[in-house]
Amino acid sequence: MIDETPIEEKKTATTKFAEWLMARAEKKEAKETSLESLMKFNVFLSIATLVTVAGSTVADYVMIAWLWI
Repeated sequence: MIDETPIEEKKTATTKFAEWLMARAEKKEAKETSLESLMKFNVFLSIATLVTVAGSTVADYVMIAWLWI
C-alpha cells in the first residue's frame, strides 16, 4: 500500500502577496456593501421625512379648506 502524503507547498513572497491582496479585496467589498446599505437607509429616511412634513402641511391646508366651507 502506498501512503499518499500531501506535499506542503512553501509560500513564496508572491503567494503571500496574492493572499494578502485577495483578503484586502474581500474586506473592501464588505465595506462597500455596508456603505451601500447605509446610503439606501439614508435615502429612505430623507424621503420619509419629506413625506411626513409635506403630508402634515397638506393635512393642515385640507383642514383650513374644510373649515372655510
